[in-house]
Amino acid sequence: MTAEAELPRPASEAASPGSGDRAADGRTAAGTGAEEKALDRADDTAGGAHAAPAADGTPDSAMSLVAAFGGVRGMIDMTVPGLVFVVVFTITRTTATSAYAAVAVAAVLAGIRLMRRETLMHALGGFLGVAIAAFVAIKSGKAENFYLLGVLLSGGYAVAYTVSILVRWPLIGVVLGPILGENFTWRKNPARAAAYTKATWVWVALFVLRIVVQVPLYLADKVTWLGAAKVALGVPPWLVAIYLTWLIMSKAPPPVKVTYDDDRPSATGSESTSR
Repeated sequence: MTAEAELPRPASEAASPGSGDRAADGRTAAGTGAEEKALDRADDTAGGAHAAPAADGTPDSAMSLVAAFGGVRGMIDMTVPGLVFVVVFTITRTTATSAYAAVAVAAVLAGIRLMRRETLMHALGGFLGVAIAAFVAIKSGKAENFYLLGVLLSGGYAVAYTVSILVRWPLIGVVLGPILGENFTWRKNPARAAAYTKATWVWVALFVLRIVVQVPLYLADKVTWLGAAKVALGVPPWLVAIYLTWLIMSKAPPPVKVTYDDDRPSATGSESTSR
């Protein structure tokens, strides 16, 4: 993906074509040798993959991580249906009406995603979550159960992220490794693996915070406060976690990006030229 600019040749090379060609061959051979050393570092990758050093160690900004974790539309899907539910319930005090309103809003958001030709997972994922939450609330007749699925998911995520750290496969590395082009080569780099572990702890803290705040409100049947907490603990701490993740990874060693044999036309061309 990176483009290499050709260095200008000195005047002495321009005056002597033969010496210029020899210098160019020397530069090509040296470049090829450096590439081969970098590629040899990924001998543990599968499927004919090779590793080459990345230009930098992190996404270019925290906003690029926001996109990786769902983007602006993900934030909207995360916030709006729950906000609509709590507002309608506060006004009507009716579980079914509030649930149907939330589902209707989620359906509109899903329809917008479909019209934009986004993937079905992104388009329908949020809608299905809201639909299940609404179904549980209506069937139980308890408005607070609209938020039960979210509370359970937070608990499940907290456990999963913690276990991933204990088994030395921190989930932030599992998620971001392929996005950054390094796949799982970070596991061979102790400092980078440690950074992913630290970043994963940040997300564990986020999920635990949600549980600590929401569970007492759920048990006390404080629907309005529970809905407000759901909104407050949605996007704001999510953005903080993303920023801290970016900050941690920006101080980590650079990744070793993975390329595949079929995707190395430039390396092949360099090798041919050196011969």
